[in-house]
Amino acid sequence: MSEIIPCPKCGSEYTYPMDALMVCPECAHEWNPEEVVEEETGLVVKDSNGNVLQDGNAVVVIKNLPVKGASSPIKAGTKVKNIRLVEGDHNIDCKIDGFGSMALKSEFVKKA
Repeated sequence: MSEIIPCPKCGSEYTYPMDALMVCPECAHEWNPEEVVEEETGLVVKDSNGNVLQDGNAVVVIKNLPVKGASSPIKAGTKVKNIRLVEGDHNIDCKIDGFGSMALKSEFVKKA
């Protein structure tokens, strides 16, 4: 094998062959390079702690968020159920009791 195959788990370029497998010295992942299937990455949204969010998750707002046209902000600690992930700057669509449909940024929520 003359070409360097980056680790599919951590992306390290320092992989090396061992018998029929490839080995990553950084994360200790071993894989057969002939069986590697390219996975579709799609939309990856992470919360403020780095946890990956998925459609249908519940999240908790971590900061008071002012809402244009509303007399009060969305309070920190508000639990939001059944989120939907979308492309864009505000990448979470949801419904919040007392406010209705909202678009939130993932940096202001944490996974519940």
